[in-house]
Formats: sequence, structure tokens, C-alpha cells
Amino acid sequence: MKVLIAGGAGYIGSTIASACSDAGISPVILDNLVTGRREFTSGRPFYEGDIADGPLIDRVFAEHPDIDAVVHCAALIVVPDSVADPLGYYRANVTKSLEFVSHLLRNGCERLIFSSSAAIYAADENLTVDEESPLDPQSPYARTKAVCEGMFADIAAARPIRVLSLRYFNPLGADPKMRTGLQLRRPSHALGKMIEAQEEGVAFQVTGTHYPTRDGSGIRDYIHVWDLAAAHVAALDRFDALLPGTDGSRSTVINVGTGTGTTVRELLTAFNSVADAPVPSVDVAARPGDVAGAYTRSERAHRLLDWQPQHSVAEGIRHSLQWAATRDAVLRP
Repeated sequence: MKVLIAGGAGYIGSTIASACSDAGISPVILDNLVTGRREFTSGRPFYEGDIADGPLIDRVFAEHPDIDAVVHCAALIVVPDSVADPLGYYRANVTKSLEFVSHLLRNGCERLIFSSSAAIYAADENLTVDEESPLDPQSPYARTKAVCEGMFADIAAARPIRVLSLRYFNPLGADPKMRTGLQLRRPSHALGKMIEAQEEGVAFQVTGTHYPTRDGSGIRDYIHVWDLAAAHVAALDRFDALLPGTDGSRSTVINVGTGTGTTVRELLTAFNSVADAPVPSVDVAARPGDVAGAYTRSERAHRLLDWQPQHSVAEGIRHSLQWAATRDAVLRP
């Protein structure tokens, strides 16, 4: 099997590429390197450019006519940035995705796995969700994912392409073999801020402390990025069984999470249990676009993909710390 990974030079895309390679699936990488890293493409066919570039997509398929499926994880993903620049986020995540799928159709691509997000959900009172839960995205970023899901489903119903949307919860960790990890030195998510606080010897800021959770801080379903990548391998292996297309099943969604909620304060406790030096915390106001969060209660991934997470939150933190210590040796300044 050969798979085109759009955004394959980024944190998640590069990890998916490594998991595919380890499973005997050949990845081809497409990335414009706005946030991705060229180092993460080493040893793999790599095309530098945009998903909306029709001639480039045509060349990829001309040079790799045996591509069996496409994983689309090319997107801008920072919630506060999407609040500040919704135009840029809709253009990058929605407009270019529409162009991309039109190029895929022209080249006969029939299988698409789309990187969606659990941020599109409206959580219920106990902050859990499944694939049938109502949607209520609270940021421009989240709304771009919801729009793309609907757009792809509409296209799949009318054109010869089938689409599986995997709704990611909150990835953490790094490739356990330390081939790839977060490319940003200063990531904006909670764990990245904890590592930054440790390096700078300052307190970690708990952003938002009045949410309806057990300790007032936001809650997330933290999934190890390697487990997330393994879910994509399982989805590629089972794609035709999941979406045969002959019975009207042209698109569907699957949550990819652990099924366990971890609050920000609990994440910090886990961090301090594996870090060399503990990090204190200070409470501050929530950031624009932040929400209480949610975790999945769905068994659909286990049932349909025969997949379940193998790594704990503590392992994810440990791998993140290992990557932070080796990042500068892997990535050029």
C-alpha cells in the first residue's frame, strides 16, 4: 500500500508517516513547510508545496500512480490564532481543502482520511461525547473542521470518493523512537507550556479555573501521538470494510481518544511525577476560544478499527520531555 500524507512534515503527519513505514505502508509526503519541517521528510518521497496547487497534485499522482489513499492533516491548528485571524484560517483550512479534494477527484483518488477534531463537539453535562453528540464548535479553528467534515460528506455522497473523518482528541508525546516530535520550540498547548515553564524556572499558568470539572480546570482526552498514528494505520487497513461504498456508506466519523478525561491540574501532577524538577502553578484567566473540553465515551474506534491506545499520559509526558531534550539535535535552527 502507498499513501499520500498531506501535512506529512508536521508533528502528527510525520508520526503517521513513521507508523505507516513501520507497518509496511509507503508514505509520500506533501507539505508547504509553513509549520512542517523538512527534516521530518528525510528518506521519503517529498513534494514541497500547497494542497491547493493543482499542477503539483497532478505531478504527485503522475509520479506515484499506485497511491491507494490520502491522509489529509494539512491545517492551521492554534485556537487563539484562529480567533485573531479567522480569514486566514478559513482560507487555509476550508478553501484549500475544497481545492485539494477537487484535485484528488481529478486524479482518481477514492479514499480520503481527514484529520478532524473533537473541538467541534458540544459537550454534555458530564463533559463526555460520542460520535452522535451534537456539534457546537466554539472557535474559528473548530468551525473550519466542522465545515470541512460536512463539505467532504456532501462531496462523497455525489462523487467517487469515500471519506473517513477521524476526530482527534488531544495528542501529546513523540515518536517513541525519537524520529519526530513537536517541531515548535514553544508550543501553545498545556504540556508545551509546562515544559517551557520548567526550562525557564517559572510557574505554569492554569488558564481558566471556573469550568464545571472536578477541579475547575479544563479537561481533555490526552492521547499519545503514536497511538493516534496507529489508529490511522488501522483505518487504512480497514478502509474498504468500513466504507464499502456499495451500500450508501460513503463517509463516516470515528473519535480517536483514550476515553479518559484528564484535567489541566491532573496533567501537571502527572508532569511533576516524571519530570526532574517539579513545576509550580498559578491560576489565570482563560484564553480567547478556550472551552471546558471533553473526552470520548465511544467504543466505535475499538469496534471498527480493532484499535485501542497503548500508552499512558505519563508515558506521553516522558516522551515529550525526551524529545524536548533532543529536538535541537534533530532540527536545524
